[in-house]
Amino acid sequence: MISVDNLAVEFSGHTLFSDVSFTINENDKIALMGKNGAGKSTMMKIIAGVQKATRGHIRYPKEAVIAYLPQHLLTEDDTTVFEEASKAFSHVFNMKAEMDELNKQLETRTDYESDAYMKIIERVSDLGEKYYALEDINYDAEVEKALKGLGFKQEDFTRQTNEFSGGWRMRIELAKILLQKPDLILLDEPTNHIDIESVIWLEDFLLNKAKAVVVISHDKAFIDNITNRTIEVTMGRIYDYKANYTHYLQLREERRAHQLKAYEEQQKFIADNIAFIERFKGTYSKTNQVTSRERMLEKLEIIEVDDIDNSALKLRFPKTQRSGDYPVTVKDVSKAYGDHVVFNNANMSIARGEKVCFVGRNGEGKSTMIKAILGEIDVAGTCTLGHNVQVGYFAQNQAALLDEELTIFQTVDEVAKGDVRTQIKNILGRFMFKGDDIDKKVGVLSGGEKTRLAMVKLLLEPVNLLILDEPTNHLDLKSKDVLKEALLEFDGTLILVSHDRDFLQGLANKVFEFKEKRVIEHFETIDDFLARNRVESLKALDL
Repeated sequence: MISVDNLAVEFSGHTLFSDVSFTINENDKIALMGKNGAGKSTMMKIIAGVQKATRGHIRYPKEAVIAYLPQHLLTEDDTTVFEEASKAFSHVFNMKAEMDELNKQLETRTDYESDAYMKIIERVSDLGEKYYALEDINYDAEVEKALKGLGFKQEDFTRQTNEFSGGWRMRIELAKILLQKPDLILLDEPTNHIDIESVIWLEDFLLNKAKAVVVISHDKAFIDNITNRTIEVTMGRIYDYKANYTHYLQLREERRAHQLKAYEEQQKFIADNIAFIERFKGTYSKTNQVTSRERMLEKLEIIEVDDIDNSALKLRFPKTQRSGDYPVTVKDVSKAYGDHVVFNNANMSIARGEKVCFVGRNGEGKSTMIKAILGEIDVAGTCTLGHNVQVGYFAQNQAALLDEELTIFQTVDEVAKGDVRTQIKNILGRFMFKGDDIDKKVGVLSGGEKTRLAMVKLLLEPVNLLILDEPTNHLDLKSKDVLKEALLEFDGTLILVSHDRDFLQGLANKVFEFKEKRVIEHFETIDDFLARNRVESLKALDL
């Protein structure tokens, strides 16, 4: 059991949270929730031991192993993928190497009665007791299973880790954590860089093989599937629910209703007492009562109501001209980079108003196909856009295309048309740009902030073919809900690439699966595809 005792974080006169206490039990699966800036990642870093609290303690058993996966990795190395993942067992390999070295010394030394000789024997005995008590494990097989589960192919094992993108390097770190079988796993946005099949594998591992888990995630389906407890960080304190995310939302609404009722009753109580004080102040016979009520009000602890954004603002894409019957036609399209074939003889026809989804493991060609459709790359075969098609495209690097000299407000104002211009501040607020933020220049924004701003800009442009490539990676749950509502009401044609199952559900009525150099058309909803894919993927992964 790990205990968080009276934790507090304060900086520059601001209290992030204060006197926070809770315990993490052996098999708890906890979602750490709260608004951006509430202190979730800070709390996780303190539990992981990489950041210090202003006050308070984290208490855990001496032998406890805590593993932490941050949102962003800054590591650089020149080992292979397999070697790096195998570092999860470095303590075991080091133990064996030390035992072998000490046993060699015992074979050659002759000072049998010396203290040094006896110390070597004691050390070998201690190491042997720990080493032979370990479970008999085929370490190479475990590393291979973890890496394949997270999307690596056999030929990737001998490649240098510095050949891989940040997302793939994140998977290597995740594999190392999972292989350590720690007492507590701390995961900060673990699904941002992994595809659907890998998320399914991770869910199964966390549910069936991991001990305690604390996770921060904006992937609603992921946290609903793996957690049995939700700790909300809000307004400097926490609320602890023995429930998954969906049930927690219901309980939170009930809590806020009680808070609001108590707050209103308290405000009436305060108003009544202030009226009494004002009425009888200076009246000799009421002096004691007035003084007593004044002291009572001074000591009264004011009830606070949690700040929950219940704004009913909805975003709708501007009306645009009708496109031809088939906005996208792909015929016998193939693409290769040197000897590496991405896909062969792909065909697809996407009708006006259809909402389709591209799914498949990373590297199977989803983004490549989008570039082919847009004419950004050369391919064998033909990709044709239909009559009067107006394309809105959100690329994974969309943030880099913004004008860094414009302010946030100017960026949106230049594309907003008609009545929507009067709502720009409200729209930006729903995507976490509030108050003076809107006057910041784009150049000073973080990568995540730029991504959110690019999404707002796209939502206001008049298009009839919308192509979104991983649009939700930097959006919080509320922003994702706003986007999803807009897409559900969008009357144009939608092509969507995403690994976020909750976001996908209900959106697509046809699925194109990119797999083993082929593009396979499934005439089913994304919900049906995901349900079937989960079962088949788990069988294929042999877990």
